Amino acid sequence: MAEKVKEDPVKLHKEANTLYEIGKYKEAEEKALRASELYHKANNFFDSASMLYKAGESALMLKDYEKAVEHFMKSAELSFDKGFDRYGVSALEYARDCYNAMKNKEKVKGIEKKIKEVKAKLEEASF
Repeated sequence: MAEKVKEDPVKLHKEANTLYEIGKYKEAEEKALRASELYHKANNFFDSASMLYKAGESALMLKDYEKAVEHFMKSAELSFDKGFDRYGVSALEYARDCYNAMKNKEKVKGIEKKIKEVKAKLEEASF
């Protein structure tokens, strides 16, 4: 009986980044999503959000805006949930750019409102 090889999220994380750098966006997106899942299971929420973000960037490079938005929104949601607000804002800004590319003005407005609210909250907290 073959031993089940345990997947290493750090290895997948590095592979996703490398694949992204060399322009293999589809593969990068898949590795990033898998790494995100594994990080999440291990309660490493920052790296999980970071890999969802990388998956979003990969989908964006493929001009798959729907999928990119999905990844960026999940990254933002996880980021806000765990207190990585600045990271969440960055993910929202990318999601907004995707909606702009899809010419979805309604969604753009909604996201811009959310970005403004979070930025205001961050400014209040920094005083």
